[in-house]
Amino acid sequence: MALSKLDSLYMAVVTEHSKSPRHKGKLDGVEALQLHNPTCGDVIELSLKLEKGIITDIAFDGIGCTISTASASMMTEAVLGKSIHQARELADTFSSLVQGQEVNEQEQLGDAFLLAGVAKFPQRIKCATLSWNALKKALDRQAEQGE
Repeated sequence: MALSKLDSLYMAVVTEHSKSPRHKGKLDGVEALQLHNPTCGDVIELSLKLEKGIITDIAFDGIGCTISTASASMMTEAVLGKSIHQARELADTFSSLVQGQEVNEQEQLGDAFLLAGVAKFPQRIKCATLSWNALKKALDRQAEQGE
């Protein structure tokens, strides 16, 4: 069965983000938040820096499947430079997208929009949303600390 052009693009971009993830590593002087996906064993450690309510730096580390790693890479690119409010909205938009719902802000997601096809594979939704859920928890933690 031949892949459509969109499927081919999806495969290429996801593979590229997985093999060469953006913002992979740890930020010095920042406590990382760790989340794991018990269904497949993915683990992410997410750290971010905020200045005046703007994400000025972000990094992730851990182990994960191709979708989890690619999604984390795409997420870091999508939210860097965004306000807390914008980042939360993007996380909610992404969650809706991978659950098969139509979203209006697709261009704001950047490459992460290509993960819309995950909706066809419910067991992979947790893989795709792990980093985005870590982002929400990290933002909550920063808010609690008054940063």
